[in-house]
Amino acid sequence: MSTPRHSHGAMRDRGATPRDLPSRSFRFSRCLPALLVLLGAAVLPAQETPPEHPLVPAIRLAQESLQALSSVRDYQATFTKREWVGTQFVAQQMAMKLREQPFSVYLHYDKPNAGREILFVQGRNQNKLLAHEGSGLKSLVGTISLAIDDESVKAENRHPITDMGMRRMVQLLIEQWEYESKYGEIDAKYYPDARIGNQLCEAVEATHPRPRKQFRYHVTRLYLDKKTRFPIRIENYGFPRTENETPPLIEEYTFSDVRVNLGLTDADFDTRNPAYSFSK
Repeated sequence: MSTPRHSHGAMRDRGATPRDLPSRSFRFSRCLPALLVLLGAAVLPAQETPPEHPLVPAIRLAQESLQALSSVRDYQATFTKREWVGTQFVAQQMAMKLREQPFSVYLHYDKPNAGREILFVQGRNQNKLLAHEGSGLKSLVGTISLAIDDESVKAENRHPITDMGMRRMVQLLIEQWEYESKYGEIDAKYYPDARIGNQLCEAVEATHPRPRKQFRYHVTRLYLDKKTRFPIRIENYGFPRTENETPPLIEEYTFSDVRVNLGLTDADFDTRNPAYSFSK
């Protein structure tokens, strides 16, 4: 795969449609061997090696990002999500602590629902999450235990808490692209100098020009931090209803201020932690 090293523009944080973004398409090599017949100087036709699927370089980039996460045992980050859940658009920002083994997540909501806390540790509490509201009448109820697929949980989340985190996010994307690579009608572009705010990124964008039953999204974008190669944002857009309509955002997940391998312990995922409000 040959990818461009320079770009005259950058993918911006939000607001640009795919056709507006400066890019370089992935280039695919063809093997065009020729046999020179010495006495006739004749060139005989040879079999061409078929070009690789447009998603192969994108999958390779996502796999490199997954490999960059292989040494990450735990991290803290600000997690921002914007997604459609049924007919409701949900936008939330929260402080996150995540530990890979055993898989553990602590969330403290900043906005909206300020003060809400969520705690989940795989294999504990019957694999249920613990929730505590930060204010209002619901906060008087105290800590409650909810199944991860409880209707009240699903009402605000497109994905279960077990899909939370950078590693699982990029794993799901790889699975999506590997499935889509069985089909045609796909264009992939690489943006070596993308940005999220002031953060330098690389980005790859996969586009399906026409709706097909095998494609869930019209456009998928993956952003990687330039230095760490961590997957810091994924965006998925639906198919526009008309040719001139901007593709609607379906889901967007962003990890910022990521700090890794902090040595998070069981206390960071315990309702008895005095810094938390579960028992207050």
